[in-house]
Amino acid sequence: MSKLFGFSGDDDFCPGGSIYPNPKESSLFLSLGHHVDVYFPPRKRSRISAPLVFTEKFERKKEVSIEVLPDECLFEIFRRLPAGQERSACACVSKRWLTLLSNICRDEFSSNSNIENLKPEEKVTENKAEDQEIESDGYLSRSLEGKKATDVRLAAIAVGAASYGGLGKLSIRGSNSTRRVTDVGLRAIARGCPSLKVLSLWNVPSIGDEVAKNCPNLTDLTIESCSKIGNEGLQAIGRCCSNLKSISIRDCPLLGDQGIANLLSSTSYVMTKVKLQALNITDVSLAVIGHYGKAITDLVLVGLPNVSERGFWVMGNGHGLQKLKSLSITSCRGVTDTGLEAVGRGCPNLKQFCLRKCAFLSDNGLVSFAKAAAALESLQLEECHRITQFGFFGILLNCGAKLKALAMVNCLGIKDLNLGLPLQAPCKSLRSLSIRNCSGFGNASLAVLGKLCPQLQHLDLSGLQEITDAGFLPMLESCEAGLVKVNLSGCVNLTDKVVSSLAEMHGWTLEMLNLDGCQKISDASLVAIAENCPLLSDLDLSKCMITDCGIAALANANQLNLQILSVSRCYLITDKSLLALGKLGQTLVGLNLQHCNAISISTVDLLVEQLWRCDTLS
Repeated sequence: MSKLFGFSGDDDFCPGGSIYPNPKESSLFLSLGHHVDVYFPPRKRSRISAPLVFTEKFERKKEVSIEVLPDECLFEIFRRLPAGQERSACACVSKRWLTLLSNICRDEFSSNSNIENLKPEEKVTENKAEDQEIESDGYLSRSLEGKKATDVRLAAIAVGAASYGGLGKLSIRGSNSTRRVTDVGLRAIARGCPSLKVLSLWNVPSIGDEVAKNCPNLTDLTIESCSKIGNEGLQAIGRCCSNLKSISIRDCPLLGDQGIANLLSSTSYVMTKVKLQALNITDVSLAVIGHYGKAITDLVLVGLPNVSERGFWVMGNGHGLQKLKSLSITSCRGVTDTGLEAVGRGCPNLKQFCLRKCAFLSDNGLVSFAKAAAALESLQLEECHRITQFGFFGILLNCGAKLKALAMVNCLGIKDLNLGLPLQAPCKSLRSLSIRNCSGFGNASLAVLGKLCPQLQHLDLSGLQEITDAGFLPMLESCEAGLVKVNLSGCVNLTDKVVSSLAEMHGWTLEMLNLDGCQKISDASLVAIAENCPLLSDLDLSKCMITDCGIAALANANQLNLQILSVSRCYLITDKSLLALGKLGQTLVGLNLQHCNAISISTVDLLVEQLWRCDTLS
């Protein structure tokens, strides 16, 4: 004890001398044993959680932790982990370990470093783990939306997907407002998931030009509303992604002609699908497509305000779109008669063509296109208001022998006129005709149409309020092949006579009939359907004037096998139809009873319980 009291100078455990004037006062110390002495203050509680042990020298022990190792040492440890499960377990320890593991490329893992020193049975296990990683062809799909889209989650996906077949498809929609997805997260995916084939980015503003670097197996890329991706990003994609087959780009303000040109020129022989929407590109990009699009089979152009008539003309005369089969153009002011004719001539194998909201296209350009596109099988026109009857019937008279489907939607330029067209060469190849919401289409046009298209099987005349029985009946008589699907929804002037004639003439082939909104249809039509339509499976009678007698007629049919029945807003159907609906329900998979106010809730509950296999809407 005298040696302890004699501390002074450099050996003082409390510099500056003794704490108390009389350090030898015995009341200031408490003996805990014959070899340990501990000091306690006289009036205050000790702030020391454990007693300090003094020997000849003062020592403070430090805890040993792997966290004291620098990143370089942890990197060397992690790259020697044997398989994906061990790496996933280590990634769960901390964000630091997760970040380090996600920054290790696949080829940097040294799985064979110690295999020579293993026992034979351990070698087999090690080889199996290695084979599992080599065969990671990308079978997993991952999707991040909103708050879940962060760099940390992408790093976790990059590390964890390797042990379960590899990541093949990744979609990111939106981003966390505080911890956004950046190029750091995508770099982790690129390092850890070289098997990635499909990448979709929607509304991710923090991602820049690192979008697809180091992803050599990428085949499908979608970029939408990514404000920081520019021309350099597309150039990198063209250099690194030599297997890219499909690209879809929408609303990226920094992208221009340079990026599109570099991308398409680099992938000229592999790119098959291209979609460009709401971009600041000009005629130059369309010229590049027309020259380098040698493998393109599907092309979609939407909302390109800076593309003029010259761009479409150059694209058609570039002679590079020889394999193009499907073309869709929407809201492009550059589509004119001259440009469209050039496209028809430059795409000899074009089979499907869709044109929407192109206000400067007229009848002459449409007819010239129909003459040039000899391989055309499907044509759809929507909101092209300069197209009239001359253009519509000009297509049918001048199209090739392969046209099978024709659709016109909301084309307000069509007026019902007696044109006196020649009928020497009817369009016998046409099987499907859809004329929807073209308010000027009436009986005169319908009668001519039946003679021009005798082999129709699918007919859609929804929203044509001007047609009546006088125009529709001659068309029914002209159809020789037998109608299979008929949609007459919104044809408010058609009566039971039309439905009865349709059932008698084409009941042996009819499978789908839509009479939604035909207010003049009554029980007489249902009687004709029950007697003549054994193949009918889908029937829509919404807002028709049918009663319980009509439902009973359908239920008593011998050969009718309905699967889908809709009687929505049929206010004359009451609880008396419970038995008939129950009988029909033996074959039904879908029943719509919405807004049938005369049917009580208890009846509906009984039907739902009885028709437990049927999806009932009430």
